[in-house]
Formats: sequence, structure tokens, C-alpha cells
Amino acid sequence: MKKFLKGILSAVIIIVVLIIILIVALSIKSSIDAKKSHLTDDYYTSFKSDSLLEQKFSGLGDYEVTNVDFDADNKKIDKFRVWYPKELESKQKEYPLIVITNASNVAALNYEPYFKRLASWGFIVAGNEDRQAGSGESTSLTLDYVLSLNGKQDSVFYKKISQTNIGSLGFSQGGAGAIRAVTEFENSNRYKTIFTGSAAYAKLAKNMGWEYDASKIKIPYFMTAGTGKSDDSGKYGENDFSGVAPLFSLIENYEAMSNDVFKIRARIKDAEHEDMLTLTDGYMTAWMLWQLCDNEEAKTVFVGSDAEILLNTKWQDIKKRDD
Repeated sequence: MKKFLKGILSAVIIIVVLIIILIVALSIKSSIDAKKSHLTDDYYTSFKSDSLLEQKFSGLGDYEVTNVDFDADNKKIDKFRVWYPKELESKQKEYPLIVITNASNVAALNYEPYFKRLASWGFIVAGNEDRQAGSGESTSLTLDYVLSLNGKQDSVFYKKISQTNIGSLGFSQGGAGAIRAVTEFENSNRYKTIFTGSAAYAKLAKNMGWEYDASKIKIPYFMTAGTGKSDDSGKYGENDFSGVAPLFSLIENYEAMSNDVFKIRARIKDAEHEDMLTLTDGYMTAWMLWQLCDNEEAKTVFVGSDAEILLNTKWQDIKKRDD
């Protein structure tokens, strides 16, 4: 009997040890996966569009890009990460700034090629490592920190960051965070424009602790989503999950905003929630070039009855202020 019990005890110990080993292995794998890039360095080369400007602005711009990291005195943020045109180091001029709010469980290190591509169009692009950024707080702190570099004589960014041409950008949870960044903080009035991809709809955002009020947005806004079920499930009952960014949410946010600023909503046909980061690249870039750089070519994507986005068969449910 004692031998039997001893055998059972040994077996239990072995099982416990194996479980511990498995947990440790999974924890290590999770840690490694958390640091992996979600995008290849040349991810943008696979994008194809029959619309000339969407294709053009989805690729690389003309600027060589470099980057720098700054340690943050904040565990959630961990690091402020900044990509910028390399010529900034030797030229005395101001560059527009875009601050990106991360999606759920994503840090800037997971999509570095996205920051780099956008910076190649002449922007300073800033982010951080906050994986739960829906409150907008880490975005607000990032903006403050990066703008502070503009006043430091020993910084490469000294007097080179535009104080009036600043954009906010975010996807999913980060879309809610981007809206909050431009509406709920002391530095919210620093932003000139906002773009969101599949921003979590208002009720979902509220339930998750990222409540926002689109009526507070007083700057030009380009809001996008996909028509796939992950963004729009087609179920709109009180207790239903409607997807992350259903059509009704874009309509509500659009209608809540004043007509005194340019606003546009649009959805990509057959795009699922996870597709929106890359499939919006072209028109997101065009939006920022128009809003922050007064790029006339980019402006034609959005303005007028013959705006390119209206003629692009990949996009639908389009509504803009000048309709």
C-alpha cells in the first residue's frame, strides 16, 4: 500500500512539475511573441489599388527615415518612440507631427514598419508601448513629451516640431483613445486633425472604460471601418455585440460632429477588423498630407464631387461634409 501511495505521489509531483514547465514555457513564448513585429518591413508592397492616389500614398514617400527611443517614467508607456525624416538632423525647418494610439494588446514595437512608412512622407511619427491605450492618457503624455523636445537645445528636435500641424491617429481601441486624446485633455487643443480606423463604437468603448463623446471633436475627422462581420455583425439589439465598428457607429459619430469642420466617413468593402491598419494606409496618408502639409494632390482624394475616394469601388457608405 505504501509503495502504491508513494507511486501516486511521485506521479502527482511529475504532473505538477510538467504543468509548471508548461506554464513557464507558455509565459516565455507569450513574452517573445509580444515583441514580434506584426508587419514585414515591406508590407506595403503587397497593396494594390486601381485608384492612382490610393496606390501612390500607400507606398513609401521620398524621405529616408531614422528613429529614436526615450525611456518613459511610466510603466505602461515604457518608452516614447519617434520616427522622423533623417534630413531633420541637418535641416533647420519644422516638420508636422502625428501621434499614434495603439490598438488592444499592441505596442509600437509590434508595428514599427507602419511608423517608418508614414514618416517617409515627411512626418515626425510618435508612439509608445502602452498596450491598453483606450483612455487616451498615454497619447496625451506622449504628445507632451515629444513637444517638450522642441524646446531642448541638446535635442535633435530642437525647434523642428511644428506646433500647429499635429495629427491624431488610432485603430480599434486606439481609435477610441485617439478621439479621447483630441477631446478630453489639457493638450487636446493642440491637434489639428484626426483619423481613425475601426474605432470601437461608443457603447463598447464606454463598457471598456474608454467612453468618448464625438460631439466634442472640433477638428477635421476622417473615420473609417470595414464591412466585414468583425467590424459590423449586423446585430444591433440591446444585448447584441454589433462588431467593433458597425456602420451605425460611424453615422452617429459623423452626425454628432459640427458641420463647421470637414468630416468624412467611409468603409472598405469586405475588410475585416484586423485588415484596417494596412488597407487604409493610402487614404490615411493622403488625409494627413492634406491636413498637415496642405498637399493639393492629396486634397483631391477628398474634396469635390469627383474626389477620388468617391470613384474608388473598394470604398462605400461614403459621406462627407460638402455632399
